[in-house]
Amino acid sequence: MRTPAAVLALGLTLAIGSPTVWALTRPEPTAGVPVAAALAAPPPPAAAPVVPAGLPLLTVRPAAPAPAPAVVPPVRVSIPARGVEAPVDAVGVGPHGEMALPSDVDRVGWYRYGPVPGAPEGTAVVAGHVDDAVQGLGALARLQAAEPGDEVVVEAADGSSTRWRITSRELIDKPGVPLGALFARTGAPRLVLITCGGPFDADLRSYRDNVVVVAEPGP
Repeated sequence: MRTPAAVLALGLTLAIGSPTVWALTRPEPTAGVPVAAALAAPPPPAAAPVVPAGLPLLTVRPAAPAPAPAVVPPVRVSIPARGVEAPVDAVGVGPHGEMALPSDVDRVGWYRYGPVPGAPEGTAVVAGHVDDAVQGLGALARLQAAEPGDEVVVEAADGSSTRWRITSRELIDKPGVPLGALFARTGAPRLVLITCGGPFDADLRSYRDNVVVVAEPGP
């Protein structure tokens, strides 16, 4: 099992492209609550068990370990209000410890060593290239325009879907991206979408920043 430490080079992998997107439009760098605050929000408290007066509370555990639930991978993600729609590939870790991404900019990657969208806890991460010098704009190019309240729909391989509401969009310089929180396996269920943004460094062929969007389960 990979750990979040395996994705420390995330910002470098999401940098391949050409300076086409942020030269056209320059959205506000933050919408909604800051990403760090959105990821730090605690889950709602669990209801306390009701115990009849005078009786002790017993802890019962099954004799056999519970089987691990089957993981149904996501196959498509969309943000209807922003015209974002893309097939999703399960991805892992690249040769330099970075999150691998599909080479086709029309596709995005789901980090398969972390939670699946719709898991009862933890943050599911979906990322993709913003553009490419040859292929043009990527599927997540319009992520920069996402606003709090926008719906995100994730379709799974079994035909089911989960729906999310965006709470945060922030432009973060790559060294400042809170990777540990983004790739958390515990805590409240969340969906994180990531692509590149900000100024383009022609020498490094890299965008300076990441566009990070956080969404929570919604109706």
